[in-house]
Amino acid sequence: MRSPWHSLAGGPPESRLLASVAEFTHHRDIDALDHSLVLSLAELVSVSSVTLCKRGESLQLPVDSIVVCSRNAEGAFVVEALDPLRDGDPIDTIVCAMETLEAISDVTDDGTCRLVIPIQREHAAIGALMLEAEDSLDGVRSMVEGYARIYGNYIALLNESERDKLTGLYNRRSFEQRLQRLLKLQRQRARAAAKGEDERRLPFESDVSQIWLAILDIDHFKRINDTYGHVYGDEVILMLAQQMRHSFRQSDVLFRFGGEEFVMLIAAQDERVAHMALDRFRHFVAEHAFPQVGHVTVSIGYARITENDYPEIVLDRADKALYFAKENGRNSVHGYEALTKLGELGSAVALGSIDLF
Repeated sequence: MRSPWHSLAGGPPESRLLASVAEFTHHRDIDALDHSLVLSLAELVSVSSVTLCKRGESLQLPVDSIVVCSRNAEGAFVVEALDPLRDGDPIDTIVCAMETLEAISDVTDDGTCRLVIPIQREHAAIGALMLEAEDSLDGVRSMVEGYARIYGNYIALLNESERDKLTGLYNRRSFEQRLQRLLKLQRQRARAAAKGEDERRLPFESDVSQIWLAILDIDHFKRINDTYGHVYGDEVILMLAQQMRHSFRQSDVLFRFGGEEFVMLIAAQDERVAHMALDRFRHFVAEHAFPQVGHVTVSIGYARITENDYPEIVLDRADKALYFAKENGRNSVHGYEALTKLGELGSAVALGSIDLF
């Protein structure tokens, strides 16, 4: 039986292991980190493929992210993202390892040796690594388990750096990266649709075809701070963030931009549905009595995200709609597209409070 280790140049296995770990943990972008992880393992171990499956925050799907490193026709390793909505073996095996938090080592019907290692964080599986090879992978199991632990810990650190300290929502630092990733997926989906291919790559519900960016601003927030103090102002922000989590779907992405400003990336079938969801939340906030402060209102502006957009363009559109809401009575929801059709957004409209990149 052949050794499961590649006989690569570059020193003993220990040196190559350290170099490999250093390589994939220098990434700050999660997509790049995922690609580097599967490529590093493929280059270290004699395998036909390495697959990383991850479960997102929504937990709506058993697996909602799949990255695979395998050899192409020329024998070179290639990394690609696959459709997270596919099912059947080997996805069933991966999901089993994630649910039981137990490693699985088996042989498929065609004689392929397979090793599946769950990736844990806080006693729950966030994903799994699957290696496939011609020969047994038992000799590298402990090494792969070590990689899984390092990856899980590193992902936790990256996630913490992306979170707002007060609310736990995503912070502004992570916004552009996540929006760029979403725009990229939108472009991939548009190309797939043009070619007649399966376009189910969007990390939202599969029957939703449009994504909307909304900017929310707490009305008269300075007055709240001046009247009741920053402690109660922070309490309003914290409670509003909690209400956002409860009101929007887990698949929607919520950010605090700082101060009283929030941004949401929400999925909706059309503008009417997006407007209804946002206005329902606005009404819920207006009806809620905050401790000491009493009733608080919010203004919301939103715009549709298309595959041809850039972050600064989408933000600008939603911010203009927000500015219109603030200038026309507050406690309201307005969409950029609807305002444009009505001719309400002329050249005299100024940018609101969001600073563009």
